[in-house]
Amino acid sequence: MPKKDKNFALIGVAGYIADRHLRAINDTKNNLLASLDKFDCVGKIDSYFPNSDFFTEFERFDRHIDKLKRNNVKIDYVSICTPNYLHDSHIRFALRHGADAICEKPVVLNPWNIDALQEIEKETGKKVNNILQLRLHPSIIELKKRIDNGPKDKIYDIDLSYITSRGNWYYISWKGDVQKSGGIATNIGVHFYDMLTWIFGDVKENIVHISTESKAAGYLKLKKANVRWFLSMDYNDIPDNIKTNGQRTYRSITIDSKEIEFSGGFTDLHTLSYQQILQGQGFGLEETKSSINTVYNIRNASPVGLKGDYHPICKKLN
Repeated sequence: MPKKDKNFALIGVAGYIADRHLRAINDTKNNLLASLDKFDCVGKIDSYFPNSDFFTEFERFDRHIDKLKRNNVKIDYVSICTPNYLHDSHIRFALRHGADAICEKPVVLNPWNIDALQEIEKETGKKVNNILQLRLHPSIIELKKRIDNGPKDKIYDIDLSYITSRGNWYYISWKGDVQKSGGIATNIGVHFYDMLTWIFGDVKENIVHISTESKAAGYLKLKKANVRWFLSMDYNDIPDNIKTNGQRTYRSITIDSKEIEFSGGFTDLHTLSYQQILQGQGFGLEETKSSINTVYNIRNASPVGLKGDYHPICKKLN
């Protein structure tokens, strides 16, 4: 059996996205020593790390990590898959225990949280790595190359549509609480804004047309693109032809009216992210600043209504 080089702890192991982190730790031939979640339906751990310790109380988990450290067992990385509003605290926990952090997006909810974490990075000598898997998607990498090699003064017209219908449970869970999730643009849109600014440059103007519990729409003027975006959790917003196929999710990005296809190829992106992090090439806090600023401004904007250049789906809303 290959030697497992690095020791991991994982916070939020019962959650949906934790599966991809468990697989990535295993695929990269590393070891999960301990995990934490207040929910105890975590039998999935057995498929990867049956000998890993598991805790439902943070205090006992904290004590265990401290005990390992005192016994000269080093935790190299803490993977964080918890609700968005807890990321900041759990990153601090990782750094102060002498581990690098690997955190799901959004890394934090507010821009000033990044500044504070960068100070703790300096104090501890440890790094915060954010999962920005769209930057590793082959179709997105190819798009960035095309734009980088294209006309320097060209401004692209982009429509982004992402509708991922959710049941009533969503609004009862932490995801439906704007104080905990950051709202729809933060919770399901942040990786799109990161991808767009990575390719098309900084945000010059940020206008919000619609902002409700279940949907949001707006306009971003980037250095090299004008972006009309629409995000929704409402099944009724899905185009009829997509509903006919039995699908409950619709994802579309058009650039100058041409569709960009990237619906597939997501399966192994967390493993690829971990490989890069383990090589010291993870995406750090500096890379997250643009998207965190963008979603913070969207969350705190006053919607202007259907004025100016808004997403065409907005015309169909009741």
